[in-house]
Amino acid sequence: MVLEDHLLTEARNPRSSGIDSATALELVELMNAEDAGVIEAVRAEAHAIAKAVEWTAERFRRGGRLIYVGAGTSGRLGVLDASECPPTFSTPPEMVVGLIAGGPRALTRSIENAEDDPDQGAADLAALDVGDRDLVVGIATSGRTPYVLGAVREARLRGAATVGLACNRPSLLGVEVDLEIAPLVGPEVIAGSTRLKAGTATKMVLNMITTGAMVLIGKTLGNRMIDFTPVNEKLRIRARRMLRELAGIDDDQAVELLSACGGRLKVALVAALAGVEAEAADALLSAHGGRVRQAVAAHQEKGTVQR
Repeated sequence: MVLEDHLLTEARNPRSSGIDSATALELVELMNAEDAGVIEAVRAEAHAIAKAVEWTAERFRRGGRLIYVGAGTSGRLGVLDASECPPTFSTPPEMVVGLIAGGPRALTRSIENAEDDPDQGAADLAALDVGDRDLVVGIATSGRTPYVLGAVREARLRGAATVGLACNRPSLLGVEVDLEIAPLVGPEVIAGSTRLKAGTATKMVLNMITTGAMVLIGKTLGNRMIDFTPVNEKLRIRARRMLRELAGIDDDQAVELLSACGGRLKVALVAALAGVEAEAADALLSAHGGRVRQAVAAHQEKGTVQR
C-alpha cells in the first residue's frame, strides 16, 4: 500500500516554501512556472491516453458509454467533461456520464467521508447497469480513493474496460485497472492542493479522451464541429455558413439542402459533397460510421470504378 506521506502529490514543494511572503506578482509567476511542467507530464502519457481514446471510440461505436468516477476535484472534473459533451458534440446525456462521490450535492460542497466508501462506489456504478460495452475511467489524483477503487472493481466484475487516471505511480488504482494514465506533475505550490497542477493535468487528459473519441467517430469534419441539428437561429446561421464554406454552395442552396435533410448538417454535407439525395447521403453516413469524409470518398471511389 502507498502511504499518504509517500505520495508525490502530497509532498512539500521547495520552490514555494516562502509563498506566504510572496507578492501577488511573485505568486502568479511561481504558479505559472509550475504549471509549465504539466504539459510535459501529460505528454509523457501520450501513448496511454491515445489507447484510452481508441477504447472510448470503440465503445461508442458499439453503443456503449464512457463513465467517469471520482471524488472531490477529480469527480467534479469528470462531471464537467461529461456535461460538456451534449452541447459540444450533440451526444445524448447518457453517452458520457460523470459519477461523483456524494452525488450532485458534492459538486458545490464537501460531503464528509463520501470518498472513503468503496461499497458506495460499487453501488453507484452498479446502478448504471454497466456492462461489457462500457468504459469506466476512475479518476483519483492520489490513486487510492476508496470510492473510486470500489467503482472500478465493480466495473471489472461486470466486464467493462477500465482506465485509471492518477498523478502518482505506483498506485492502488493503477493495479486495479486495465490501463493506467499517470501524469506525474509533482508537488503542488500549496502542499496537497491537488486542484492545482494535478487538476490541470486531469482536465487536459479528460479533454483529450472525449475530444479524441468524438473525432474518431465522425463528430467533426476537419476541425469543424458538424454533428448538430440547428434548433435555434444561431445554430441555423452556423449550419448554413458551414455548409456554404465546406461544400462551396450559396446560401439559397444551403437553406434548401438543409431543409431536404431535416436540418441535419452532416447529411447535408454528404449530399452536397457526394452529389446525392438526402436519403442516399444518410445511407452513406450509416455505412461509414457517421464519418463524412469517408462516406464521400467511398461514394466517389465507387463512381470511379463504375465508370
